[in-house]
Amino acid sequence: MTLSQLEYIVAVDTYRHFATAADNCHVTQPTLSMQIQKLEDELGVRVFDRSKQPVVPTGVGEAVLAQAREVLRAARRIPEIVSESKNDFQGDLKIGVIPTLAPYLLPYFIGEFVTKYPAVSVQIQELVTEQIVERLRKGLLDVGLVVTPLDENGITEIPLFREPFVVYAADTHPLSTREEIHTDDLPTDGLWLLTGGHCLRNQVISVCGTDRPTNATNALQYETGSLETLIKLIDRQDGFTLLPFLATLDMDETRRARIRPFASPAPVREVSLIIHRSFLKRRLIDALRTEILQHLPAALPVDTHDGTVVTLV
Repeated sequence: MTLSQLEYIVAVDTYRHFATAADNCHVTQPTLSMQIQKLEDELGVRVFDRSKQPVVPTGVGEAVLAQAREVLRAARRIPEIVSESKNDFQGDLKIGVIPTLAPYLLPYFIGEFVTKYPAVSVQIQELVTEQIVERLRKGLLDVGLVVTPLDENGITEIPLFREPFVVYAADTHPLSTREEIHTDDLPTDGLWLLTGGHCLRNQVISVCGTDRPTNATNALQYETGSLETLIKLIDRQDGFTLLPFLATLDMDETRRARIRPFASPAPVREVSLIIHRSFLKRRLIDALRTEILQHLPAALPVDTHDGTVVTLV
């Protein structure tokens, strides 16, 4: 049994296709297939069910693959220990960020991080939370920037800050006449939501209640993964939505006038880094955390720990 063979079976599990796995391992498909066959012969079991397309692991194969990932992580940790002893920051850092954080938080810190660590190649993917967790498990990401708590087995959460919610209401909406909003004041209709799969949708429903329509009017059925689209719909149509505070910082005066804060204690969301329990690149991730905290916008309320943390429903 070799580390290369373990890398090959993990690649096939990741991509569920032998040719794609071979390309990503930089070997020919016959070489990859032969080495996997040798490993299966040595173990006396089949790791993959090749009769199905895409290829899937067998029952025992799933257990073998889980252990193979742990072995590979441990092996990759060895050169990392040496690099850390030299205070050497280099290599790749793959970051997954949810769409309701990426455009509003990344610009504050990512430029400084890249400048401070020029030998680090930063790769950022905008993904929903479920995809980030899955890719962390498979080793396709090093760290995620998401909203917690998740309580995912094998995933460690590193809280960064709590971000309050605000109400964004059309000029014609009754909420626009209020100075501040209590959660009990939120109406039963007129709520615009992101499409399913976005954690912010679930958090907004948690604040507003579960018995809600998915858009502002019965005549218009629309699904979007973009907060900016929701804002524009409210600007030109009617209704309201809940926005995370960072999404409001670059608004012009006209849009700022449509924002209404919540009365204390305001609902907040907890923003965290998440990593696999046997994560690599520890010093790089620590450096990333430090850079984020040092470059949070000054307008972000920092004393929000008395707020009500909104969890997923």
